[in-house]
Amino acid sequence: MLADLHMHSTASDGALGPAELMARAAAAGIDLVALTDHDCVDGLAEAQQAAVAHGMRWVSGVELSAQWQGHTIHILGYGFDMQSPTLLEALAAVRDGRWQRAEQIATRLAAKRMPGALEGALAVQQATGSDPGSPPARPHFADWMVQAGYVRDRAEAFRKWLGAGKLGDIKQHWPELEQAVEQLRAAGGIAVLAHPWHYGFTRTRIRRLLRDFAQAGGRGIEVSNGKQAPEQVAVLARMSSEFGFLASCGSDFHHPDSPWMALGKMTPLPADCAPVWHDARFPGDAACDMAATDSRLPGN
Repeated sequence: MLADLHMHSTASDGALGPAELMARAAAAGIDLVALTDHDCVDGLAEAQQAAVAHGMRWVSGVELSAQWQGHTIHILGYGFDMQSPTLLEALAAVRDGRWQRAEQIATRLAAKRMPGALEGALAVQQATGSDPGSPPARPHFADWMVQAGYVRDRAEAFRKWLGAGKLGDIKQHWPELEQAVEQLRAAGGIAVLAHPWHYGFTRTRIRRLLRDFAQAGGRGIEVSNGKQAPEQVAVLARMSSEFGFLASCGSDFHHPDSPWMALGKMTPLPADCAPVWHDARFPGDAACDMAATDSRLPGN
């Protein structure tokens, strides 16, 4: 069984609509899929319908922004009630915050002689078919900067202007880690810490994060994210076992032109990991109980 439990659509900062994304996932041979847009569940109904039509097993998903000790972290949620009032209210509050962040990014870019950033980012976003009421994210600003000739490519935009510690890295008032986990649990879902290596923490600090995540009720960690270095995956696998977490894997797909994030192409999960889809919130099937999955095989 091939599972990809981390991907993004035009409902947040992805390049493909939910239905097209599910079609591509099916073409990639994925059996179990989750759409995990940033702080947004708007694309889930469309994704669910398309995933089922393509014969894939589907579970509700989202990637929540949260803060821990002054740092922004991401928490993947699975198997929750998509109509949960608690979760929907929390997501609405975050959406308002994302609009404020977009406006602040535009103001800062204008001060650096790059006017019209908000309008440009919105045009980029809407050209992909996104909901016009959805706030533009940093990738949309990056693509506008490329189109306007301020940078050569998206990588340069993040390296110079939008990445961690740069002008566009505006700290949001995200919910605390414990609050985000509780919101998912109140909606009947399971909380999984996304890409622990991406935060730039030392191993000691990652352990502290995992300890606090476990105490908050977190149930798993994303051991394999995209084509992550095998040695990093091995370390996270050991930490997963140490803290009693289930292990998840996902491509973190955003755009078809990003080979590092190709659908279904993750660094293999170590064989001794306990897969997150063994949790009761995931769709039941004999294949889901297999100890090994295609995502662990070389070349996937």
